[in-house]
Amino acid sequence: DVLGGVIEGLRMAAADCGLSFEAFCARIERFGHGTTVGLNALLTGNAARTAVLTTRGFADTLEIGRMRRQTSGLNEIEVTDSYLRNRHPPLVPRRLIFEIDERIDANGAIIRPLDEAQARAVIAGLAYGDVEAVAVCTLFSTVNPVHEKRLRDLLAQMLPGVFVSLSHEISPNVGEYARMSTTAANAALGPLAGRYLAKLEQTLTRAGMTVPVLMMTCAGGVLPTSVLDARPAYALFSGPAAGVMGSQAMGAQIGLRNVLTTDIGGTSFDVGVIVEGQPIMRADISVAGADIRVHSIDVDSIGAGGGSIARVVGGSLQVGPQSAGANPGPACYGRGGVEPTATDADLVLGVLDASYFIGGRMALDVEAARRAIDEKVAQPLGLSTIEAAWGIRKILDSRMADLLRRMTVERGYDPRDFTLFANGGAGPSHAWVLAAELGLTSFVVPAAATAQSAFGAANADVSFSTERPCYVRLQARRAANGDEISRIARALEDASAEVRANLARAGLTGGQKMERYASIRFRGQTHHLDVPLAEGELTQIAVAQAIATFQTHYDTLFGRGAAFAGAGHEILSIRITGSGALPPPPLRASGDTPVEHGVRAVIFDDPATPVETRIWRTRFPAPGARFEGPCIIEYPGQSAVLPPGASGEVDAFGNLHVRLAP
Repeated sequence: DVLGGVIEGLRMAAADCGLSFEAFCARIERFGHGTTVGLNALLTGNAARTAVLTTRGFADTLEIGRMRRQTSGLNEIEVTDSYLRNRHPPLVPRRLIFEIDERIDANGAIIRPLDEAQARAVIAGLAYGDVEAVAVCTLFSTVNPVHEKRLRDLLAQMLPGVFVSLSHEISPNVGEYARMSTTAANAALGPLAGRYLAKLEQTLTRAGMTVPVLMMTCAGGVLPTSVLDARPAYALFSGPAAGVMGSQAMGAQIGLRNVLTTDIGGTSFDVGVIVEGQPIMRADISVAGADIRVHSIDVDSIGAGGGSIARVVGGSLQVGPQSAGANPGPACYGRGGVEPTATDADLVLGVLDASYFIGGRMALDVEAARRAIDEKVAQPLGLSTIEAAWGIRKILDSRMADLLRRMTVERGYDPRDFTLFANGGAGPSHAWVLAAELGLTSFVVPAAATAQSAFGAANADVSFSTERPCYVRLQARRAANGDEISRIARALEDASAEVRANLARAGLTGGQKMERYASIRFRGQTHHLDVPLAEGELTQIAVAQAIATFQTHYDTLFGRGAAFAGAGHEILSIRITGSGALPPPPLRASGDTPVEHGVRAVIFDDPATPVETRIWRTRFPAPGARFEGPCIIEYPGQSAVLPPGASGEVDAFGNLHVRLAP
């Protein structure tokens, strides 16, 4: 029960402050929220029962996809595994997709008027199918949405109370597959998200909270639930996005603009990249095998966390992506789990204290961990238990380092230009290995490492983004002419009006910051890059600057000399992001003096050579606290590992800066 978890977390915070739940809620000045409720609903098939209305002849769009729908979201190795094909059915089954007699062409001209009698007959049939939501996606509605709007009117008349999403509002871009899958996902989430957020806000309001719930979006901003009620897909990846925004805010406070933000939890390892103070973005995300076009912070994940299961397959040791989860969890949890996991390995290697897991709130069974590793890994491979545990950790760390390289080196960035932020319950214990793998000499354990997503939701600005199709073909070495500039300017004006209207609904009537982007590609290419458009009046010079920026980014991504201006360029669409700053919460740098709790043997680089390692415990280290490796600093929810030769110091905000041995 996610709602119950949120309320219980607030009750714990209230008790920590010495307040009743009601008194605590009454003193809340800002409530930021990120959740994976919608994401989990799509992944598990528990979203609302949804139907799709589309143009006659296009009912198979979700089935066809991009000729790779069943493999969308799989990595290069998984794509070759035939057992993973058809793992995810279409977001909406074919029997609930209905064709409507209507047609609009690419210029917005009505070729076939909407047959209202036929549309009414289709809608009347939906009433007998227990449909909770309807996605309307007609051809070229982004140019002329008249038929989609009329279908919404008919649905409101005949099926009152059913959640309706129109593609030209949810995903106003060219490409009927991505537009339909995005609209279908949004519709499927509408009833679920609406019920959840309404109940959350009602519960907190009754308890005395006077401020609105601000939901984190995939793009890294926050919006009141009233704005997101019709757009739940915009918050699909709100949890991971909030984590990146938390690292951005923390980086800004301590003067770091290039950050690799990592989060290691129980099931996954998440990575985001912040370049020159801004997170890298992406135009779409893959969920449940479907491509959903929602502008989002680019967070990539692999199945690598504390619960990742280790097993021997064909004589080789594999770790993840399967996870033991929280229940039964790792063998050491004592909840019936028998599979060895990364957490079991850390316990056997001495990284974790069996009596001080989660700040002493849970005891671990070290013998159960040894037994699972010995039976499932050590004996099949002819290794000692310690060697097997060390091998589990090395493989897991190598997989995580590969993802970090993929997010940096493969995009033209040198990881040595970045600072690694170690977040999540397991991030601070793996960071020293990941930093060394990337050639870094230091890393940071943020003060809010175990709650970085919450910190991000508390620091994000109000932000709304929208897109408009705007196809303009620019010939090689020719400046944009007046007609081309006018078409781009009209799209910018239309998108800006929508952004301002939604920011006003969010309570922002002044001080709005507007950022403009154009999606550009070389003529004849399939994929594009988003580049900024200069503020002010759109001119030939502004368009030429955008083209030059595109070519620079292209060279960065694909290698110097890869760009070929002689091919000409195509502008596909424009995007406007409007934001308004909210005052960030004040930070208080306080803490306690770390207390030494003896030493224990820990395996670092050599399983045959355990190292006597000093153990420190702290609830929150005070600014100025210093540590010398080898040592482990045990917080209530994490363990920061400093290998031999490393040193650490806590800054004025409570962040632990660790410098590795040269």
